[in-house]
Amino acid sequence: MEKNPLICLVMATILEAKPFIGGLSLIRLDSKPFPVYRNKNHILIVSGIGKANVAMACAYSCLRFGPFCIVNLGAAGATGNGHTLGEPLHIKKAFECDRPQFKSKSPHRHMPDILKGFSYATITTFDRPVLDPAERQKLSKTADLIDMESASVIQACKKFKTKCYIFKFVSDTPEHTRDNDIIENIKIYRNTFFSFFRESVLPLL
Repeated sequence: MEKNPLICLVMATILEAKPFIGGLSLIRLDSKPFPVYRNKNHILIVSGIGKANVAMACAYSCLRFGPFCIVNLGAAGATGNGHTLGEPLHIKKAFECDRPQFKSKSPHRHMPDILKGFSYATITTFDRPVLDPAERQKLSKTADLIDMESASVIQACKKFKTKCYIFKFVSDTPEHTRDNDIIENIKIYRNTFFSFFRESVLPLL
């Protein structure tokens, strides 16, 4: 049986999604329960920020569109100083440090699908922003990056037996402690991140 060629892109905010909507010539399909944009082979869903929002968006996508794969794209903060602003990274493992295992107390761990040939990183997903440098430093022992969606994307995709790929770009480092810093950095690097996706990721999907 020939695979469904539809690829679903899930992004937390319209701020991050704007270059993808324009660059892929996506047309608004729906506004509720999520903003959905589409062309022949791509769906883009703006999920909203946080674990619950993105899990619902992924489930909605799987049930309504049945895509070949889901690709979660967007910004993430660096927990240490090993990555530079704007750097695109392919997530190989996600942790939930705010949801420990019942017995071991270690963070839940989630494994997305992986494409070859990229720079890889680990990520921890929280249901709140982490801007405090000392807290980031503590989290750097577990993961390279921090966001508010990745782990839930993987969980939802596994539940629906749908391939799941995650790519993030670095929008902030421990030096960036204000929300406005992150917003401005997203505006600066989002177009470059879209170009990276179109030229390096999309041909492999």
